[in-house]
Amino acid sequence: MYRYDEFDHRFVMERTKEFAGQVTRRLSGELSEEQFRPLRLMNGVYLQLHAYMLRIAIPYGTLSSRQLRKLADIARRYDRDYGHFTTRQNLQFNWIKLADMPAILAELAEVEMHAIQTSGNCIRNVTADHFAGAAADEIADPRPWAEIIRQWSSLHPEFSFLPRKFKVAVTGAAKDRAAIQVHDIGLELKRNDKGENGFAVWVGGGQGRTPMIAKKLTDFLPESDILAYCDAILRVYNLEGRRDNKYKARIKILVHEMGEEEMRAAVEKEFAAIRGKTLTVPAPEIARINAYFAPPAYQLCDPATPVFVAAQAADSQFRMFAERNVTPHKQPGYGVLTISLKPVGGPPGDATSSQMDRIADLAERYGHDEIRVSHEQNLVLPHVRLDDLPAIHASLIEGGLATANAGLITDIIACPGLDYCTLANARSIPVAQRISERFADIARQRDIGDLKLKISGCINACGHHHVGHIGILGVDRKGEEFYQITLGGSGDETCAIGEIAGRGFSSDEIVGAVETVVDTYLKLRQTPQEDFLAAYRRLGSAPFQEALYVA
Repeated sequence: MYRYDEFDHRFVMERTKEFAGQVTRRLSGELSEEQFRPLRLMNGVYLQLHAYMLRIAIPYGTLSSRQLRKLADIARRYDRDYGHFTTRQNLQFNWIKLADMPAILAELAEVEMHAIQTSGNCIRNVTADHFAGAAADEIADPRPWAEIIRQWSSLHPEFSFLPRKFKVAVTGAAKDRAAIQVHDIGLELKRNDKGENGFAVWVGGGQGRTPMIAKKLTDFLPESDILAYCDAILRVYNLEGRRDNKYKARIKILVHEMGEEEMRAAVEKEFAAIRGKTLTVPAPEIARINAYFAPPAYQLCDPATPVFVAAQAADSQFRMFAERNVTPHKQPGYGVLTISLKPVGGPPGDATSSQMDRIADLAERYGHDEIRVSHEQNLVLPHVRLDDLPAIHASLIEGGLATANAGLITDIIACPGLDYCTLANARSIPVAQRISERFADIARQRDIGDLKLKISGCINACGHHHVGHIGILGVDRKGEEFYQITLGGSGDETCAIGEIAGRGFSSDEIVGAVETVVDTYLKLRQTPQEDFLAAYRRLGSAPFQEALYVA
């Protein structure tokens, strides 16, 4: 993992001290809320429906046990004993008192954490594949590049006040687990015929009010040129992006209005002007950053994994857990473990302080002291011996963390919605809870198979509903909450924006409508191996619309 250097420490501590003074001035009345707003947003502080919310950066979703314990401690002492993990691999505290913000930020700084650039019109937290450095299908670890981009973009003087917020995601595998095609910049690490690593660069993706899939500007860019190319993209956006209308200010609108070819030409022109100059990443610097992400000291394992195999044979509950929540690792005898934060009836993405402490303990004892946050609002232990999994599973059961639903219909992504957010039109969490309760039977979930269900409480799409196999969007209709269904979306390498099925459903109707969609799929799939998305792409929307609105 990356460790702060002297500059990092000084930078974070100075910012913390500066913000403490701003909070004091706000509490004394010297600063109005209007004057304070841009200052707090620069430090990840939002004013929501009931309280201030603090959004903490977790760069590329990587945490140490010490850092997770600190988050647990803050939840216990300053919040309501839980934190909410988000689709940007961050963590949010929803009940923080403004007077406590400086103390919290100072404590975070002690464990090399902060909330800088988690809000505002700047380059936000750089996200990455949550299985980075561990997945068996990985070409190269994307985290060193996410860290290089983080360092380059933090307080960048030219890009601190962009037309709108700007999001970057990096993946190191052909299987896209970072949703790069719905980001402002998406980077895919590749290897060419000469064995050299480089990037495919995607630009102009996004969700929200106008969902768009990014355009690929180049299929292979040498690693050393990545900062220069990103700089060229940001320069074009900063100069040409709309500032007169916030709804048209994202780079996706600029790409759409310019067209792919004109955008590519503009970026290439800027890139040619700066390529080979100060933004070239030198090989020694690449090597230095890579060293922070060296693989852990794996233990010798019996390749037959006898404890793991025996536990599956003896315990059907453990076998189902291993089948759904354990992913192949590049190291023999190891696996990548997803810890679901989606218990039946629970708020998606929430973890209590005691659960965070438990996961930190497990990571320290069994997982080489490393935890990941996934954009699907789960936690991951990326390096665990398969023979240790029965003991880990037993501890997770004690902590209410052993739900065996990774990738199933109850592994729901949901934004905080109208329970917390000032922008929301409808509640998301209660709908997610009721859907998970309706599909609680694990045998039924396994029969349905892989299905990504995502819920947003407003058009801003923080719940990624546009790329859900089944997406749900909450809307307000004359003061009443309704829910619109979209079908066929996908955030992976086959990225697609879901199609609106038809009119919305009331809060009382929406769970039944989802069940109708699922039952229609089960009736029409060709084999049990044909998953929902494959069936939808084969069948189209007609049979689902007929079942929802005609039958």
